[in-house]
Formats: sequence, structure tokens, C-alpha cells
Amino acid sequence: MFGKWLGGGLGFAMGGPIGGLLGFIVGSVIDSTTVTTSDYPSRQQKTAQGDFAMSLLVLVAAVMKADGTVVKSELDYVKQFFVRQFGRESAKEALLLLKDILKQDIMVRDICVQISKNMDYSSRLQLLHLLFNVSLADGKINKAEIDLIEKMSNALGMSTSDFISIRNMFIPETDSSYKILEIEPSVSNDEVKKAYRKMAMKYHPDKVSHLGDDFRKTADEKFKKVNEAYDKIKKERNMI
Repeated sequence: MFGKWLGGGLGFAMGGPIGGLLGFIVGSVIDSTTVTTSDYPSRQQKTAQGDFAMSLLVLVAAVMKADGTVVKSELDYVKQFFVRQFGRESAKEALLLLKDILKQDIMVRDICVQISKNMDYSSRLQLLHLLFNVSLADGKINKAEIDLIEKMSNALGMSTSDFISIRNMFIPETDSSYKILEIEPSVSNDEVKKAYRKMAMKYHPDKVSHLGDDFRKTADEKFKKVNEAYDKIKKERNMI
């Protein structure tokens, strides 16, 4: 039943606090799912699709519980998000897993530290982007959720500039285009171009191609936002 979400293999997610949280779920489907548990990957290795999927669902559950309640409308919004991002089959599987995870106590910091130690940086960037996407799926800004995502970002080992960059893709601030490119408005045109090339490389969908087509597709959004920010700055500055 959970082939789409567990079929990519599980490595580090089977151990530590994530493994403890997911043990009851994995145990019920392990007979029909390929699960790899031999060695934890290092940050330099590519993250397995199953590890990323489980990390995403656990952190999404924590964000949904940030304000102390989980209502049907939130589940509906998350369902719509998963349908939009991954298709109906994957969305159905994700919601079944998510509903079980929501019943558990989630040790957010411990789980984020586990992810930080074992997931490559590009995958963690994608994880952060998706958490914002889910939080704002209903078109509303919930301060408790955004505050929790910031704490998650810190525990995940993300740089402050990367957190601000991704946050501005969803919650625009003053000079948001510059913040997305991680530069100040006072920089030269050459520095703008250099920053764009750097960010385009950092957020290129190929950086997370190892997560599979579904998750690679969601990475297109970050890449598009970087291009939109660059185009806006070029227009404001009359850059060629």
C-alpha cells in the first residue's frame, strides 16, 4: 500500500527518534516494501527517497500540530497540496501515513538533528521549502507554524540566509527579491549576476533528482522563484 512512499528504501529513518516514531507503521507494511536498514548514509551521500518522504511527513505532522490542534480543514488543505504535488495515488498513501503520525508524540528537535546528521544539504533545502508550502497551503500565515519551521531550520543545520531566502519565496518582505538571492540591495549589477548564478545552481532541480520524479518536480518551484527574483531585479535596474 505504501510503495510510493517507502519503496525508495529506508536507511537512517529506521533508527533514532524517527525510527521509534515510525516503527509501528513500518512494521505493518514491511512485508510488502523494500526497506534498507544496513548503514546510515553520510551527508555526502545522496538521500534515499524513502528517508526523505518519511522525514517530510513527520515534520509536516509537527507543523500541523504547532498551534495545539489539528482540524479537518487542515488535513483537507494538506491533502490538496499532496494531490497537486504528487498525484492522487501518492496523496492517498501520504494521508494514511500522516494520520497515524499525527497520533504520536513528535520530538521535533531530536528528529531534526537526526535528519541534519544524515541528509544531504540540497535535500534539506527541499524539505524546508515543502514545509513552507504545506503551512501556507490554505493561503493563511500561522505564526506558530512559521516560528516552528524556523526552529526546525536551525536544528536541521540550515544557514540563516537560506532560511530567509526560502521564507521570502512564500512570505515577501521588503526587498524580498534580494533576500531570495541572498544579497543586499546595495550590491553592484555584477554581484547580482554572480548571486543569481550561485542561487540557480543551489536550487537547480537536478540537485534533488535522486529523490525521484515526484520530489524533483516540486524543486522546480524554488528554481522558478529564483528566476522571478532575478528578473524583477534586472527590470528595476534596467540590467541587460
